[in-house]
Amino acid sequence: MPWADLHAETVARIESPGKVLTVELDLSEGRLAYRVLRFGEPVIDDSRLGFRLRGAEKLERNLALLSTATDSADATWEQPWGENRFVRDHHNALRARFHETAAPGRRFDVVVRVFDDGLGFRYEFPEQSGMDEAIIDDELTEFAIHDPATAWWIPAGEWNRYEYLYQRTPLAQVTQAHTPMTVRTDNGLHIAFHEAALVDYAGMWLRRTEGQRFRAQLAPASEGWKVRRSLPFHTPWRTVQIADSAAALYESSDLTLNLNEPNKLGDVGWFTPAKYVGVWWSLHLDTETWATGKKHGATTANTRRYIDFAAEHGFRGVLVEGWNPGWDGNWFGNGYDFDFTRATDDFDIEALSAYAASKGVHLIGHHETACAVSHYEDQMEDAFAMNARLGIDVVKTGYVCDAGQIERRIDGGSASGKGRIVREWHDGQWNANHHLRAVEAAARHRVAINAHEPIKDTGLRRTYPNWVSREGARGMEYGAWGNPTNPPEHEVNLVFTRMLSGPMDYTPGILSLQGRGQAIQTTLAKQLALYVVLYSPVQMVADLPEHYAKHRDAFQFIEDVPADWAETRVLDGEVGDFVTFARKDRHSEDWYLGSISDEHGRLLEVPLSFLQPGRRYTAQIYRDGDGAHWRDKPFAFAREQREVTSADVLTLKLAAGGGQAIRFVAH
Repeated sequence: MPWADLHAETVARIESPGKVLTVELDLSEGRLAYRVLRFGEPVIDDSRLGFRLRGAEKLERNLALLSTATDSADATWEQPWGENRFVRDHHNALRARFHETAAPGRRFDVVVRVFDDGLGFRYEFPEQSGMDEAIIDDELTEFAIHDPATAWWIPAGEWNRYEYLYQRTPLAQVTQAHTPMTVRTDNGLHIAFHEAALVDYAGMWLRRTEGQRFRAQLAPASEGWKVRRSLPFHTPWRTVQIADSAAALYESSDLTLNLNEPNKLGDVGWFTPAKYVGVWWSLHLDTETWATGKKHGATTANTRRYIDFAAEHGFRGVLVEGWNPGWDGNWFGNGYDFDFTRATDDFDIEALSAYAASKGVHLIGHHETACAVSHYEDQMEDAFAMNARLGIDVVKTGYVCDAGQIERRIDGGSASGKGRIVREWHDGQWNANHHLRAVEAAARHRVAINAHEPIKDTGLRRTYPNWVSREGARGMEYGAWGNPTNPPEHEVNLVFTRMLSGPMDYTPGILSLQGRGQAIQTTLAKQLALYVVLYSPVQMVADLPEHYAKHRDAFQFIEDVPADWAETRVLDGEVGDFVTFARKDRHSEDWYLGSISDEHGRLLEVPLSFLQPGRRYTAQIYRDGDGAHWRDKPFAFAREQREVTSADVLTLKLAAGGGQAIRFVAH
């Protein structure tokens, strides 16, 4: 594919503030395209823009430019919680208005915001005569990557939602991928494709059409179209992060937040970032069950045990799954028996909430819908009101069913009956709207949401800061029973793919290193490092209390590590190989370091220049011991300390499948 269409006319152009990136809009015989250059060199070749609309000709031909306008911004805003307390938004913006020169003469804008480390663009449809709504059958947006490249990706439109191992292939071998999709060109440039502010629209997959050219593929709706919107409206932002290194790529992910609207909820100081324990890992080990009976995990006595453990070790939350009716029998994808306002007979939720409060602990709610989403919406408001009354200020929601099997009731029925059911995708327009309905309902009762089997994160936590975390990838439970299990490279892959979109409730801290009849492919030290590497403001201490008692030295780091940060730096890393993070505690002058590797051992030199100059720190080091290896010596572990300053350089020795965690205590 040639770099530029010889017949194209560049009709609009915008540069980033530091003149690193340039975005150009072209018209060629009435067809609109964009391209992206970095320091004058092509990154994305001419890529078409447009739509296929229901009941009308495609909106991609006979286009002409009406007007352009530019703007710029340089502002810093504060997050109520996050990886960085302060976020800088520095971009230049272009608005280009187009219209059809032939009937029906429709109009739309292309809005571009370009930062030095990436860009976002979206379509905006103003009010106009003869067009009250748009029914979108396809979005024709393209992404044509110029240089040969390698991609890290998971398949989209398949049964297991986002829960796949990441594939590393030549970019030209990708079929259809979820976003974020991460690319490294043969020249070493790192690019991530995603979207921001997914509101009232279908999620975007990336379908390869030819070579290294991809097209937006919107998740379907039950009606057959992809999106239906009344005018005026705008699409989500299509985002492209571009950086020289994997480390810089991760640090560019503030771009997604900056493309979202500011906080709509006001003061959310009622949400407290924290660690939590709970009745969860035992369920995946099958030593306890969600269902009632002799192995039921969610009993009053068992939950009191977890509350006592949380209080003793300073953990704020206790999650209990299986607390409510609906778990007996075959509940997978069949959630009509779930009741979210009533507990099982052996779980005294009133007494347990009071007992937890007396010890400074909060229960964490669990609302598994099994994809009976309209049934859940019937109860949602009452459920969150009950949560608020009982001091349950975080709720983990769940949507367990095969992709494309979300149950939506479209007529008839009630809370006690199904009515007529249609099926939606987890990342379709209707379910995107459902998640916002849930987040808004929770916010009315000062409840935060941690969604599992969710729609992907597109930065809406800025607008709705009670949407604090989510799953949306293969979590730790696949280490318990997955076939295949999570390999040693899995968490490093997550850092530079899934984690580019936002916080993940990965549920680390399995110090037993054992699943259900299979070993977890990690060392002990790596489990500690994950608390720094994989960010979530609700961070689970996922193993059983008795397992922590056997590893008291290692457990100390889990007790100490925060769940909220003032500053984050990625010190070094390569996609799928290794990564080293440094993060500063938001509530002290202490820093924390986490470094993890794949199946290979690493020797890494880490300058401590992130520490405050002129200040001394005690480095409390938790590392792989001599001979450590995820396969045959995972428990080899050492704990030591030394005095350091910002002028020092540490040598990290990471075992195969290993890691290192360090707390730097400021003096």
